[in-house]
Amino acid sequence: MDFALTEEQEDIRRAVAELAARFPDTYWADHDERAAFPQDFYDAFAEGGWLGMAIPEEYGGGGLGILEASLLLQEIAASGAGMNGCSTMHLTIFGLNTLVKHGSPQLREEILPRAADGSLHVCFGVTEPDAGTDTTRISTVARRDGDDYVISGRKVWITKAGHSQKMVLIARTAPRDAERPTEGMTLFLVDIDSDAVRLRAIPKMGRNAVASYEVVIDGLRTPASRRVGEEGQGFRHLLDGLNPERILLAHEAVGIGRAALRAAVDYARTRVVFDRPIGQNQGIAFPLAEAATRLDAAELMARNAAWRYDQGLPCGKEANMAKWLCADAGFLAADRAVQTLGGMGYAKEFHVERYFRESRLLRLAPISQEMILTYVSSHVLGLPRSY
Repeated sequence: MDFALTEEQEDIRRAVAELAARFPDTYWADHDERAAFPQDFYDAFAEGGWLGMAIPEEYGGGGLGILEASLLLQEIAASGAGMNGCSTMHLTIFGLNTLVKHGSPQLREEILPRAADGSLHVCFGVTEPDAGTDTTRISTVARRDGDDYVISGRKVWITKAGHSQKMVLIARTAPRDAERPTEGMTLFLVDIDSDAVRLRAIPKMGRNAVASYEVVIDGLRTPASRRVGEEGQGFRHLLDGLNPERILLAHEAVGIGRAALRAAVDYARTRVVFDRPIGQNQGIAFPLAEAATRLDAAELMARNAAWRYDQGLPCGKEANMAKWLCADAGFLAADRAVQTLGGMGYAKEFHVERYFRESRLLRLAPISQEMILTYVSSHVLGLPRSY
């Protein structure tokens, strides 16, 4: 592949950077402190037509690929918005991929145009308290009752549930088969605004402008027409969103790392100790140079994964490796930024502590670094599986 971006892709990066620059670090620090959803930021990107850039043109979207969407989110993160900015919209970009590929024409026509123009917020309901990364052990059930399904269960760490009207949810429609544990799960697009759904925000370490929720569902009646794809094939349909998710968040990790590195370099140039700028000292300069090198290398892997996905090529290996590399590179850059600023790095005034908190999240979610290494060791290297 040619790693150089096209003129159109460069235009996307410049335009997104200009729009994101209207929302400075102080804006994000304030919203993070107050746990306030950044509605005006979200509205600005909706009005600019950015939210639906990966949704097909026939539904009001831009019809662009995962690479263009990745550039969008990387520039948002790099502006200082970090995960607080990206999390307002990345679920719209990748969470609806299953609906694009497997939803009925009626469901696509109803949902996608409203998601593209920003008027509809959608969240993604997969993780459960007792299942974690092992999606095959989910206990949320959907029981067929005439023309409806009745859904009950619990989901956890559901991003933006409190601001969403709909949830793409996976539930069991058949008991778990030990020999074929991925069978018997089904995807639905359900209404969150219902007496059968209760939400509880989870207090957390960072990315507080976009809340995460525990969602308790008790007898939610959902028409069969809201099923996404075939009954029992939900896990396979879900996979269409997993590689794009890893690719997008890999780029976000690089973006946060770039924001942190920029802050550290600016400080190292201007902070004078012992009559010279601290950036003149190799003990400061070399760690930052290493961070820059690792960010560039990780970004190339992420861009390769995005290109492969858009070309319809297998990209499971590349998507997982990119997420691992970018999460580590982004966190290293944020950690080095805190160290460069010393005591001021621990202070909220300079914002790098916020980058540090948000970059740490990407080593946990949407899949941990350890689970990626498990995938690489078994699926790439062919070693015996550990689970």
